[in-house]
Amino acid sequence: MGKYDFDKIIDRRSVWAEKWDVKEGELPMWVADMDFETAPEIKEMLIKRLDVGAYGYSYVPDEWYDAYISWWGRRHNLRLQKDELIFSTGVIPTISSCVRKLTTPNENVVILTPVYNVFYNCIVNNGARVLESRLIVRDGRWEIDFDDLEEKLSNPQTSLMLLCNPHNPVGRIWEKNELARIGELCSKYHVTVLSDEIHCDITDPGKEYVPFATASDICREISITALAPSKTFNIAGMASSAVSVPDPFLRHKVWRQINTDECGEPSFMAVTAVVAAFTRGEEWLNELNAYIYANKRYCEEFIAKNIPEATLIHPEATYLIWLDCTKITKGRQDLAYFIREKTGLYILPGELYGLGGQGFLRINLACPLSMVRDGMDRLRKGIELYNIG
Repeated sequence: MGKYDFDKIIDRRSVWAEKWDVKEGELPMWVADMDFETAPEIKEMLIKRLDVGAYGYSYVPDEWYDAYISWWGRRHNLRLQKDELIFSTGVIPTISSCVRKLTTPNENVVILTPVYNVFYNCIVNNGARVLESRLIVRDGRWEIDFDDLEEKLSNPQTSLMLLCNPHNPVGRIWEKNELARIGELCSKYHVTVLSDEIHCDITDPGKEYVPFATASDICREISITALAPSKTFNIAGMASSAVSVPDPFLRHKVWRQINTDECGEPSFMAVTAVVAAFTRGEEWLNELNAYIYANKRYCEEFIAKNIPEATLIHPEATYLIWLDCTKITKGRQDLAYFIREKTGLYILPGELYGLGGQGFLRINLACPLSMVRDGMDRLRKGIELYNIG
């Protein structure tokens, strides 16, 4: 028995939680946030700050920089420097700002698909074009098709690659040699890499992600890295993230655009939450990762026993599972909607995530085991009804 209670059920309907804006009786396991209470150490510091009673403008203090530098240094072997870090209100605002600044209209941004669906919005809404390089499954493992990736990067209209590390939704932790090869190809074709590493701390016990910037000197020189504690500690509503840009010329461009877009100013809670998370939340995170791993194992065993026509490749990172239901859907794209209508289980259809997503389901397991069990029972029932129909 650990120090923290991850079995506790929290009523989030009463606090305007987007995830829980659903009908009575529905079970939301869609958007990537948690149904766990954040670390009590974070809650304690936030309450202490609220008790001051004055909620005016804030600035980014040294404690914020120190928190990032210490955390990434000791947990991920990434040696950050203070002058490399930029505050941003979120990873998505950072991505949108970078697409605006580092591409001209109709230039290409390469992504590895299937991938987080909001990437598409960040690219298209800012005047660039999506260029998809589809991941492949080889020997039961998601892999990068480097021949295809090089073809896409070599396009003269390609100026930016948007990397998801670790990868959402397939849950791969990219290895150092894979990241280094991406860096070599991008450098060869003069492509900047923006690495979204928001899921980096949610990994299986004993597993460690590799920051893109540590894979090689080339990777460091051409990279922009988006960092945040929001997924890790369930504080996404605090609107707080960081951008690490080692190259000073590139850094100025990113800093200038983030501030032009007015997403470079912190709220008083945004700063407090980050300092609390990275200085006091480590023990909580270690227990959280063990709990999420157990949830994943439960689902793998349940699916193998009760839904054998579905295939699940174990995700090394994130609290999401990416379930292959192509043998069930047989080309149709209505499974997720059918399951929600018939059982109330709200999960996301794979086609939202681009090439290679058709016939898959994305399911969020960052919730108490009792909810996971309920979700799996609903999933089984929904697929049974779907097969009958």
